[in-house]
Parts: sequence; C-alpha cells; structure tokens
Amino acid sequence: MSAATTRSRIPDRLCAEAVDLARSAAEEAAAPGVVGEHVGLVSEGDRVVTHFFECSEPGYRGWRWAVTVARASRAKFVTIDETVLLPGPDALLAPEWVPWSERLRPGDMGPGDLLPTDAEDLRLEPGFSGEDEPAPNSAVSHDMAELVEAEDAEVTAGTPAHLPVAPRRGSIAAVAEELGLRRARVLSRYGLHVAADRWEESYGAKTAMAQAAPATCVSCGFLNPIGGSLGQAFGVCANEFSPADGHVVSLSYGCGGHSEAAVMPKPPRPAPPVIDETRVDPFPLRPSPDSGLVSITADESSAELGHS
Repeated sequence: MSAATTRSRIPDRLCAEAVDLARSAAEEAAAPGVVGEHVGLVSEGDRVVTHFFECSEPGYRGWRWAVTVARASRAKFVTIDETVLLPGPDALLAPEWVPWSERLRPGDMGPGDLLPTDAEDLRLEPGFSGEDEPAPNSAVSHDMAELVEAEDAEVTAGTPAHLPVAPRRGSIAAVAEELGLRRARVLSRYGLHVAADRWEESYGAKTAMAQAAPATCVSCGFLNPIGGSLGQAFGVCANEFSPADGHVVSLSYGCGGHSEAAVMPKPPRPAPPVIDETRVDPFPLRPSPDSGLVSITADESSAELGHS
C-alpha cells in the first residue's frame, strides 16, 4: 500500500470541518426544509471529503444529500465540488427494469393494446410451404405416409382370415362413433344457433376488443379450427396472452395479440400549432355597426325595434 493511499483514507481536517458550507450547498440545491441532520462523511482522496445529510422529502426514504468539498494544495479555503442526492444503504429504490415482453401476463391486454409477435416465435410456424410441396402435417406428406404405413402394419398384422375379430377401425360402429352417430341425442339446429349467438356476443365482431384489433381471427396463426358446421364461423383461441385464450371465438373477432402484428404502430401526434408572429390581428374594443340583431342607423326614428 502506497503512502498516497494511506493519506487518502484520513479525512482532511479543514474539509471535514466544513459541515456548514456543505449544508448550505445542499439547501441551495434542494427544496426548503428537506435537508436533515448530518449523518457522516467519507474521504474520497487527498483533501476531498463527502458530507452526507438526511433527506426529509417524502418518497425518498433512506436517501441522503451528498456534498463533496475539496481544498487545493496548501490552500486554507474549502470549496464545493458537487452536490447530489444518492440512495443510502436502506433507501427505497425503484424495482429493476424488466422488458415489457417479460412483464406481460395473461389477462393484461385490453381494447386497443397491440402485442407484436417475434418472427422466431416458437408458438407459430409457416402455414404455407409452397404449391408443390405439401404441408408437414398434411395427410399426403412423406412423414404422414410413413406413420400411416406403420399404423396399418400394427393393426392389420397378418391376413384378415387369421384375425380373431374384425378390425374395429373399418367397422360400421367405429365410423358411426367418429361421426357422432352413436350418441343418443345430438345438438339440434336451435341449440347450434343459441350457442353461436352466445359465443358471438362474448367474442364477436361487436366487442370493444375486436373494434380496436389490427386484424381478425380468421388470419391469426393462434386460431385453432373446430369441426362441424360451427367451424365455418368459429374457432378456439390458443394465445395465452389474449383475453380469449381457451375460448371459442368468432372468425370476425380480433385482439392485439394477432400473430401478424409484428410492428408496433406509433401513437398519433397532433400537428404543431401554427403561430404567425409577423402579423398583428386587430381586435376592436367596440362592436361593429353591422353586428347584433339591430343595426345602428343614422335615423333612429326609422330603425326597427326588433320586437313586437
């Protein structure tokens, strides 16, 4: 440890005694009555000392006014270096800043809010892979064909004559069960209309969220189609940040969590006011002769009274 470092840890006597000078500097920078008691000092270097004062201003609990004073070599006068408000060991600080994408929670989105989706969002994948190449989940794709062959090999092992029972996959009962014909009762047309009206009222085009949405659900990648006749007008939302997550939504519904909302629009700004400072607009102190209900005429006897 050098001698200069050893000397810097010992506060300069004149700088340490300049408490009143430091207080006056803090009171000049702060509002009246918010500079509290002197709570200590620290040596910053050779002839450089920082004085700390309590801050009595509401909302700054634990903060301190730090006034740094210094003295030139062989000088007898102490001068002010800087004055600043700093947090103390037990100061009340703002929480650490977190990006909006990490702060957002399901249910936070309201009408007019827009949630941009990342181009590499893992929840989305291309919905169109070309005219000649089938989609990966298509029934005619190579991957699906291999899976179908593997399933058929397991189900129809051997010839049908050697099977103990007929394959259930091709039976009339299996087809009827797949089509919903084995249920005792199915949803009537009236039940379909009632459900459609109920879903349209909750998540339809007339809601406030849909009116402020950038696009409708029919073009959103988070829309999961449903089967049946209702699939022509409704689907299921699969966006966890959308207020309709897990609900049946109309294809004309929409929210700010649309999958293609990749750019956050800029808020509209009003045009700056136009002020002409090169011309003076005269304003008469008295009304003009032709203003009002009754005009001023030279002959008062011929003037109309304006009332019956």
